[in-house]
Amino acid sequence: MSRRVVITGLGLVTPLGVGVDKTWSSLCEGRSGIGEITRFDTSEFITKIAAEVKDFNAEDFLPKKDAKRTEKFIAYAVAAARMALEHARLTIDATNSHRVGVITGCGLGGLEMLEVTARTVQEKGPKRVSPFFIPMIIGNMAPGMISIHLGAKGPNISVATACAAGAHAIGDACNTILRGQADAMITGGVESVITPTCVAGFNSMKALSTRNDDPQKASRPFDRDRDGFVVGEGAGMLILEELAHALERGAPILAEMAGYGQSGDGYHMTSPSPDGDGMIRCMQAAIDSAGITCAAIDYINAHGTSTPLNDLYETRAIKKVFGDLAPRVPISSTKSMTGHLLGGAGGIETAFTVLALKHGIIPPTINLDNPGDECDLDYVPNLARKADIVYAMSNSFGFGGTNACLVVKRYEP
Repeated sequence: MSRRVVITGLGLVTPLGVGVDKTWSSLCEGRSGIGEITRFDTSEFITKIAAEVKDFNAEDFLPKKDAKRTEKFIAYAVAAARMALEHARLTIDATNSHRVGVITGCGLGGLEMLEVTARTVQEKGPKRVSPFFIPMIIGNMAPGMISIHLGAKGPNISVATACAAGAHAIGDACNTILRGQADAMITGGVESVITPTCVAGFNSMKALSTRNDDPQKASRPFDRDRDGFVVGEGAGMLILEELAHALERGAPILAEMAGYGQSGDGYHMTSPSPDGDGMIRCMQAAIDSAGITCAAIDYINAHGTSTPLNDLYETRAIKKVFGDLAPRVPISSTKSMTGHLLGGAGGIETAFTVLALKHGIIPPTINLDNPGDECDLDYVPNLARKADIVYAMSNSFGFGGTNACLVVKRYEP
């Protein structure tokens, strides 16, 4: 009998709240987590808005001493992982620690500490650099610290595929279980780069929204007046388990992993291919991996960044894959509310897709007032919608043309 992988726990730290319940209720109510940047002085910046995590206290999830010397992205990852374990009612101890692993995705790592330390070297000299500097900035410290604090001693890997990293991590974690290398995996994505260098860099690329006077309406995927994405931060972690392992311990089963697709555009450093070639092959690969046809997909959580090119090209790709069925598939971009978490996007958005399936509610694409040219599909505008969902897909596409698509399904014994 082939192995099956199920999802038994979720943990979320997002601009909409800390915890699954708070985030999900805000998402379904169409609330935006975007506001003015509070982390630094934006007076000289073109973009002055972002989707910051609010009301997060690292000491709620880490010992006080560790919380003070842990970079934000690591603290978010540990917090989300701890919540996911509790949600799954999974205890890690000496009997199973070597069979529980961690794979997480992260795009840029500890950029904030990197900026602070660079200034320290310039202003105070190299001897003033903290001995914790390197461990605080490298991306693999997210899964590393999850392992240290939660005791998971199985495979431990960090994925760095830009905005597809979280989704790639989840797909790779699923495959790790399918190969028999672990019984359970803590997996997802994390990012925290609301910093001067990050915002300035994306501004130089003309990638960010400059709707500073109305932050909550700045992220508007598929809308005619979209002008760029909004940087977000946070973490989304899932507990994946081999089905027999989950059943044996009476775990709550939220959904089943059904399919995973990957592809590369081979086209441009930042832009997707105009014909959606890489996206098309990625979505089709995920559908094929699930052993279904596109007609079975009841919902798509789109990459939907609110940039002029991504939304158009993703729409073209969906039309190509789904053909005449495309107008009938509900699609939403939750980035309209959370902003774009970059390497963390796939983590929270896969969690959102699981919650949509479990609760039978599709979160909306807010701020969609006037669909853009060619953006004429069903993007569930502005209001959440009840739906009977059996199969759902989550798309994540990254700079460099790296693509990941995940398909989850309703669990049936």
